[in-house]
Amino acid sequence: MPGARQATTVPTAAVNGNGKLKGTSGGGSSVASSSKPSKPRAPKRKVKKEEDSDEDLPESEDDKPAPTPVPPKKKRKVKDESDADEPVTPVKRKRAAPKKAKKEEAGSELETPQAKKRGKVKKEEQVEGEVEVEDTKKGKGKKKAKDEESEVVYRWWEQDAEQTVVNDGIQKWTTLEHDGVIFPPPYQPLPPHVKMKYNGKSVHVDLSPAAEEVAGFYAAMIETEHAKDPTFNKNFFDDWAVVLKRHPPRDGTRIIDFNKCDFRPMFEHFEEEKAKKKAMTTAEKKEVKRLKDEAELKYVTCMLDGRKEKVGNFRVEPPGLFRGRGEHPKKGALKMRVRPEDITINIGANAPIPVPNVPGKWKEIIHDNTVTWLATWTENVNGNHKYVFLAAGSSLKGQSDMSKFEKARDLKKHVDRIRADYEDELSRKEMQVRMRATAMYFIDRLALRAGNEKGDDEADTVGCCSLRCEHVTLEPPNFVIFDFLGKDSIRYYNRVTVSERVFKNIKIFKRDKQDGDDLFDRVNPGILNKHLQSYMKGLSAKVFRTYNASWTFQQQLDNTPENGTLQEKLNHYNHSNRMVAILCNHQRAVPKTHDQSMAKMADKLRGFKYDRMKLRHALFAVDPKAKKKKNLADDESDLDDDVIASHEDALKARELERAEKKFQKENEKLEEDGKAPQTDDVLQGRLRDVEADFARLKKERGTGKAELKRDKPAEKLEEAIDKLDDKIKAFKLQMADREAGKEVALGTSKINYLDPRITAAWCKKHSVPIEKIFSKTLINKFPWALEVDSEWKF
Repeated sequence: MPGARQATTVPTAAVNGNGKLKGTSGGGSSVASSSKPSKPRAPKRKVKKEEDSDEDLPESEDDKPAPTPVPPKKKRKVKDESDADEPVTPVKRKRAAPKKAKKEEAGSELETPQAKKRGKVKKEEQVEGEVEVEDTKKGKGKKKAKDEESEVVYRWWEQDAEQTVVNDGIQKWTTLEHDGVIFPPPYQPLPPHVKMKYNGKSVHVDLSPAAEEVAGFYAAMIETEHAKDPTFNKNFFDDWAVVLKRHPPRDGTRIIDFNKCDFRPMFEHFEEEKAKKKAMTTAEKKEVKRLKDEAELKYVTCMLDGRKEKVGNFRVEPPGLFRGRGEHPKKGALKMRVRPEDITINIGANAPIPVPNVPGKWKEIIHDNTVTWLATWTENVNGNHKYVFLAAGSSLKGQSDMSKFEKARDLKKHVDRIRADYEDELSRKEMQVRMRATAMYFIDRLALRAGNEKGDDEADTVGCCSLRCEHVTLEPPNFVIFDFLGKDSIRYYNRVTVSERVFKNIKIFKRDKQDGDDLFDRVNPGILNKHLQSYMKGLSAKVFRTYNASWTFQQQLDNTPENGTLQEKLNHYNHSNRMVAILCNHQRAVPKTHDQSMAKMADKLRGFKYDRMKLRHALFAVDPKAKKKKNLADDESDLDDDVIASHEDALKARELERAEKKFQKENEKLEEDGKAPQTDDVLQGRLRDVEADFARLKKERGTGKAELKRDKPAEKLEEAIDKLDDKIKAFKLQMADREAGKEVALGTSKINYLDPRITAAWCKKHSVPIEKIFSKTLINKFPWALEVDSEWKF
């Protein structure tokens, strides 16, 4: 799209003198006139506003892809490169001849302790409904019977067009049964000795339960950045004061000054409770989870037209303090407890009415089969309507998603005509038409949101139509600088080159206006979208945004190197995703844990280099001539004596901790089986073995020697070194990718704006496992998209 690669939105801290973002370039791209035909499309359908949200799914901090699931009856022999986080560590002295592994991982040639593999398959690697478990004692595989609740996927995208539900205001379902929503448990007062202080007095304040609950919300956050925010603190105290007026302290204390409040006794109690939960045994944690799952079981699914479908957000959010995003004016405000009397239930006319799990009656029961939500209420902070929908992978949500992306894809047929028209209208005499054309120019080229009017008590966020003169600065000869708060109060800063006609228009629009006046005072989103629908049914500024995001993404992915490594292809994919996220202003603050995460990755990289050093030393002992080989002659970088000593000390601490945890779990298992636990002597013997092995490693420092598990030919050692070289190269690419994406949120565009068929086709074309790109949640959300062929194009 024209101007897509010019988009250079940056966070406040990253704005430089000229407002440019390093690594982006200008230039446009034309719209492809045709693409390969895909499978038959679902019929066009309108998407209801409440279902068309930018926040469909939560995004993980680093957008990590889920591990690749392991098919049943197959066991992994070698770890995947992306999971290679186990450095070479001392192995215990042999007491019995172990069973030989069919294939050993690079770096396992040394006689250094390695933790035994767990018997059970990791949870995320299990195939739904069927789990393969290995007996840690007998070493035999054992299959469990398929879960009785195993689900059959409803392949709605293969149904006839007339059977496919569409979001056009007509009937969406015939029968609907569900159990409503689950409310959080009622507040449990703190122990009598845990009370806040006021005005420095040693006597603690005796708060009523209602006031104590709200105070606890703040107390739990006093060590966070929120508690340092004046707006957050003011809003909290204002709302708490209202609660205190209704429910005053029982000892008569008058709390009128926030700065005299001391919540630390409550905070310390919460920290103690966290520590207790963390110290729970595995069995205790499993029991807690089992009870929770049992309590929620009936809310997880509903019956829609006779088939079982998963429900999405069936849990009512507990009360707390609103955190908001960016500079939201209401952060810190009290989110009230939602009760049955606040909620409207939508259900089939003949279905049994669900009973709330807390005392109370539903606000209203309706039977509207033209909408897809199951329950709704209005939250008190911003007055937003909350809805309970089916899960992201449900048939109704899938049809809505497919309709959205098909509508954006259909825009290709009209976009050239739309662009030609607004380019012509930039010079029209009628000011409203000229303003509309200029707004269209920015929505198309910069993927700006249309924007809506805001109330005085709402965050001052704007979009294209609601820009004020203060948000746009002209810089001759043809630069326009945008600086405003976009959605979620995220700053949008962009310095772009525009045409001479657009520059002149902005100058005219700003003439004789104050900074606070609207730039496009004769255009609003309604006028704009009505004009767009004259070109194509259902076309809106949001459809343009989805189209431009997907089109830019497709063009970026088309430049993927054919012969690159898997990690190089993944890096290119993430780079393409970042270009779209920058275009759409999907910025984020640098995660607080970023530096710590990068430091851990640096330590892991040094661990790989340490393993390589040990393998080289072992190779030289077998074949001294190998020292003359160019790729083996030089020592590993970043590995001086201090680093080696520090790395081995860290490995030793890890192995000692691992031995203790393993001993504890073995004893828990023995107790569950009714057997006598192992004595402490067993643990002490294991710890002594670890100490002895690392004492040997300490003696090897600086000698250029490394002890082998068993004799290995030079070729095998060189092969292991080559594998480590590849692993190091791939890991360096991962580190570079992590650093490049620290200020960009990739998940929002991937969930809401990028046609998932682009990713599915790209993965097939370049032999990239889809699990490397899509989490399990996204795979379940877009099953209809995963069946396109490798040549599919947006």
